[in-house]
Amino acid sequence: MLTLTDTATTVVKSIVDKAPQSDAAGLRIHGDSPDATNFNVAIVAAAEPGDSVVEADGARVFLEPNASLALDDKVLDAEVSDSGAVTFALNLR
Repeated sequence: MLTLTDTATTVVKSIVDKAPQSDAAGLRIHGDSPDATNFNVAIVAAAEPGDSVVEADGARVFLEPNASLALDDKVLDAEVSDSGAVTFALNLR
């Protein structure tokens, strides 16, 4: 299952907290296929049926089934630039 670095956890919580969503909101990652290398990311109000849920210190990430398979052995990291832009990176565990 995907894991999150401390930085990614902080960034995900910060992004989700800024969006006017429900208490069940999180970052949703969607892949086009089980071997996807490109992913879509969005803040959503809740997980969709079939999503896997990864929680780390209050950060919630929803993985649609293809993303869950493709990211099973990965670690999500994040970097915030001086201008506030966020970049996510996936690394092998």
